[in-house]
Amino acid sequence: MVQLNVAVLVFCSVLVPSPARAYIYAHYSNMTSMLFEDLPALFGSPLPKDGLMGIMVVSHPLNGCTAIDPPPPLPPSFDANTTKTIVLIRRYDCNFDIKVLHAQQAGYNAAVIHNMYSDTLLNMNYSNETIAEEIEIPSVFTSYYASQILRNFIIPEQGAYVILKPEFSFPLSYYLIPFTGVVGMIILVMCVVLIVRCVRYRKRLRKNRLSKEQLRRIPTHRFRKGDDYDLCAICLDEYEEGDKLRVLPCSHAYHCQCVDPWLTQSKKTCPVCKQRVTRNNTEHSESESEEDMGGRGVEEGTEGEADSERTPLLRPSNPCSPSGSPGAYSATTTTTTAQCLASPALCDSPILGYEGYRSPDEDTDSESDDAGEDRHHTDDDTAQLIGRDTVEV
Repeated sequence: MVQLNVAVLVFCSVLVPSPARAYIYAHYSNMTSMLFEDLPALFGSPLPKDGLMGIMVVSHPLNGCTAIDPPPPLPPSFDANTTKTIVLIRRYDCNFDIKVLHAQQAGYNAAVIHNMYSDTLLNMNYSNETIAEEIEIPSVFTSYYASQILRNFIIPEQGAYVILKPEFSFPLSYYLIPFTGVVGMIILVMCVVLIVRCVRYRKRLRKNRLSKEQLRRIPTHRFRKGDDYDLCAICLDEYEEGDKLRVLPCSHAYHCQCVDPWLTQSKKTCPVCKQRVTRNNTEHSESESEEDMGGRGVEEGTEGEADSERTPLLRPSNPCSPSGSPGAYSATTTTTTAQCLASPALCDSPILGYEGYRSPDEDTDSESDDAGEDRHHTDDDTAQLIGRDTVEV
């Protein structure tokens, strides 16, 4: 709170106009010869930006604490519209506002008050607010050295004049408000962008992590001797009797205290096989393994779930499928003889091409000459074949 108050105080002090320096340009013999510093008064009207040009006159009385004599008429070489009269008054004996008020009442357009025996410049302030409100002419304070040059060289010179001109100051308060607004808008936009990015990042993290409710749905198992699980792949410790294990859908098991932080704080995938522990759509999976095997998973995933490490390499298939090849079938093929004998023309089973199998039709054609005895053997073979349940290859 204190820092905020200090910042506001500094900001207000910058906005409040502070008195800037001004200069007295002394001209004589048609050339600028002298430049003196001064400070404008804190009362009265400010100096014009283009400066105030005029001839300088020494006040009578010198201190200006009483009524001052009016200015002399302008020389004919000066234009009354552009050239004014400026009175030179010394310091002390009375307040600054009284001196300037007497100069204004005498008819002067500006007043220059100089220090006595010192070159220090002062900010002239008023002592009476009522008097300060009556003052309308500008006034400045200059050094004793400048007053001596003006009194001895400029005022006696015929055609000499001075210009009271304010110092050019950068209008900080004029540009500070728009600059502050622009900087504030930039900071506001940056804050909004940062908040949006943080929200998106947290959503992405939540998408890749398990919630506590989802974690509770994954079954746990108390380890017993003789189970298929050997050791935890995370901490590399062997399971002991009574250890609580988290069994993932991919059949990998880990200590609950090991795998739970991984699932809730890192990714909702198995640490070993990188398979998702939830049944979400594969399009939303951000696992590297699923991205690498995504194309193949779409082609082979028509049967339902994707392959896992426990899926057998050789799958059983229908031996009577017309589109199958001998390499696609399992090592042991089981079929009924009745199915193959029902439609021998349409059945294209690899059992028919096996050397140990004899077709009844082939036996009848090859032994047609021996109708009696050979046909009796064929009927016996057929009966034996029908009596069997399966034919093993």
